[in-house]
Amino acid sequence: MPHRAVIKIIEGRSFLTSTPEKSVRAVAAHMRDNRSGAVLVVAPDDGRLLGICTERDLTFKVLAAGLDASTTPVGTVMTCNPESIGPDRLFGHALHLMHEGGFRHLPVVIADGRPIGVISARDALGLELFDFRNELEQREALSEIL
Repeated sequence: MPHRAVIKIIEGRSFLTSTPEKSVRAVAAHMRDNRSGAVLVVAPDDGRLLGICTERDLTFKVLAAGLDASTTPVGTVMTCNPESIGPDRLFGHALHLMHEGGFRHLPVVIADGRPIGVISARDALGLELFDFRNELEQREALSEIL
C-alpha cells in the first residue's frame, strides 16, 4: 500500500513556515488560521530547515511551562534539527520513521536542506485507507468467485 513516493503525497499542497524570531503567539495563530498542526521553522537567509513547531511543542514547552507566548520566540521551543525525508523516498518509509520516532509530522526536504512540504500521520488515513478498501473489495470479489 505505501509504495508511492512522498512527492506524490505532498505535491500541490501548501505548508506553513516561520522564521525563528516570530513569537509563539503569532505562530500559533497562523497554525489555527490554516488548520495546521505544524509549522516548519526555516532560516531567514536561505530557507533551510532549522526545526519544526507542533501542537505538542506549544502545549508542553509553552503552555505547561508557563511561558509568555507573546514574547517567546518560536525558535526557543521548536524541535531543532527534526528528522526529515527526501521527496523521492517511499511513503511507507515516512510512516516507519514517524512510528519509530513517535512523532506525527515529517518535513520533506530537498538536497540543499530547504523544505518542500510536510508528511503527516493523517496522510495515512486518507490515501492508504483508500488503497486498503480497494484491496479488501478485490479479495471479497475473489472469495465469491472461488
